[in-house]
Amino acid sequence: MKLNYLALFGLIIATITASVAMAEAIGPVSPDADFTAYQVTQALFTAKPGERVDFSGHDLTYLDLSDLDFKGATLARSDFYGADFTGSNLSGVDLSNTRLDRTVLIRANLSGANLTGATILRPTIYGDSSSKLSDAPLFAGANLTAIHVQADLSGADFRGADLTRANFSPLEGRPGQGTLQTLSRNVLKSCDFSGARLQGADLTRAVLWFSRFTGADLRRANLAGADLSNADFSGADLTDADVTGADLDGTNFLGARGLETVKGWAEAINADRARR
Repeated sequence: MKLNYLALFGLIIATITASVAMAEAIGPVSPDADFTAYQVTQALFTAKPGERVDFSGHDLTYLDLSDLDFKGATLARSDFYGADFTGSNLSGVDLSNTRLDRTVLIRANLSGANLTGATILRPTIYGDSSSKLSDAPLFAGANLTAIHVQADLSGADFRGADLTRANFSPLEGRPGQGTLQTLSRNVLKSCDFSGARLQGADLTRAVLWFSRFTGADLRRANLAGADLSNADFSGADLTDADVTGADLDGTNFLGARGLETVKGWAEAINADRARR
């Protein structure tokens, strides 16, 4: 039987065109994701006032969820690896025990969100190589208890947040920790931790230049090896905190409480240049 190659070619083109149109309609999606970006967007758009959309416990990896208002949704225990939250409003959202590794958090608003037990490992925070601090996400008033962060979050707003037992250590429990496969330090320059609770937080080796901790609770916080140059701890509670090996060049401890209990003063770098 003689094949009509022209007709066959036309059928192939039509099939490809239809597939592309469908892909554009539903948005990019991970092969393993439980929902498409379109389905998530539709659920949020049609939610009634006060209704909390529930996508908890789902695989939502690699979805483009940028510029969405999540309206206080419940997203607990979900996997958002590689998802894009650029410009999204996640304020008041339940993100407890979620994986936010490799996500895009440029200008994302997570104020008042519940991030208890979540992980944020190596996210994208800035829109370009200029690393504009205005691109950093907002965590003001958020619950970040026991969160694990490995990132450059310079310029982030943590005012009034609960960072009790937060883990900002650059090491993670997997092969390759402490090598070139992982960050050598978390970078938190010019962050605002004013009034935040950081009891027992691990900030080992973190870069905290010009960050503000005014009135913050840092009891038992681990600041060993951290670069605290020009950081402001005025009025903070540093009872039993550890500054062993930390750089205190220009650090402001005026009015801070519990300084007589701080560990590692003798081993700190530039301790004579700190104000206390």
